[in-house]
Formats: sequence, structure tokens, C-alpha cells
Amino acid sequence: MSDVAAQPFAGTYVAQPTASTFAFAVRHSDTFWFRGRVPEVEARLGAGGDGLVLEGSARVESISIEEPEAMREHVLGPDFFDTGRHPEVTFRSTDIRLLADDRVELDGELTIAGITRPVSAGGRYTGTRQVSFGAIAALELHTTIDRRDFGFDWQMELPNGGLTLSWEVQLDIDLLLIREAPNGDA
Repeated sequence: MSDVAAQPFAGTYVAQPTASTFAFAVRHSDTFWFRGRVPEVEARLGAGGDGLVLEGSARVESISIEEPEAMREHVLGPDFFDTGRHPEVTFRSTDIRLLADDRVELDGELTIAGITRPVSAGGRYTGTRQVSFGAIAALELHTTIDRRDFGFDWQMELPNGGLTLSWEVQLDIDLLLIREAPNGDA
């Protein structure tokens, strides 16, 4: 018995922006999670090469964090995203594995602040369902990256020892996908 699912996606799907998110969380002061999200997301899932390809981008300037404006400006500046030179985070899959129990595993290339690194993610998918406004599907993906791999080297030692920010960052991507009509309209 195969662990690979039948192909539940036919055609090309685009992310519905208001229901799709790119979120991150990083441990702060070894005490709490510093969370944010980048709501301006674009993504496309469709056939490419030997299988499915997921491509997407998130506009970093749209970042939403629950901190004072000075913290937001620091995150957007040269110590982190450097949005003046690198306004988007991008991703392109190199392999997508849809498993029989609605799990998805994928590999691809993630580009943050002009640096591209291979990443693997896992999560769940929901195959095509018909609703009043068309055919929809969903992908929910999770991974953890080391922020130093993308040049996010800023760090500050706490007064009693320890680091202000963890090197590990959790990424959570939720995409509501709508099938494009054959003429390219979603």
C-alpha cells in the first residue's frame, strides 16, 4: 500500500490574500514568544516539471508585530529584513509530497533579505472542494529555520546571561487557494 495520495489538485490555484498568512515566532529572553505576521502574501500552486510547484512571496513592509513602532522599524531595518534592499520574502518548491493521510512534505528554496537557502516543511493539505465562489483548496505548512542562515545575526546578551532572541524561528504558512479559471481568472 502506497503512502502517497492520489493527485488532489488539478489546474492552477492562487492564494486568496485576506485568508492566507505568513507568520513567524521567535523566543525572546527565554521567556515568551515574539510573534509577527506578514499579511501581504501571494502564492501559486500548479503543475511544473514532474509534479506540483508552489511559488510564493510575502511583502515584508506589511509586517504586523505587537510591539512599539521602534521595534517594527528595527525588524524592517538592516539588522533583520533590510526592506529598503529586499522588500519580499520568496519561496519556490523543488519537491512536494502529498501523503495519503492529508499530510504534505515539501522541499524548496526560501529567500529572505537576499539570501537563498534550502528548507523543508511539513503540514497538512485539503484537496479541492467546491464552494459557492469556486473550487478551493488549502495548504498549512510549518518549519523552523536558523535566522543566522539568512544574515539575521543581531543579538544582545541579557544582563544575567542568555540571549535576547533565539536563533531558531518558527514559520507558519496558511494558504487558502482558489482554482484559476482556464482564462487565468481566479
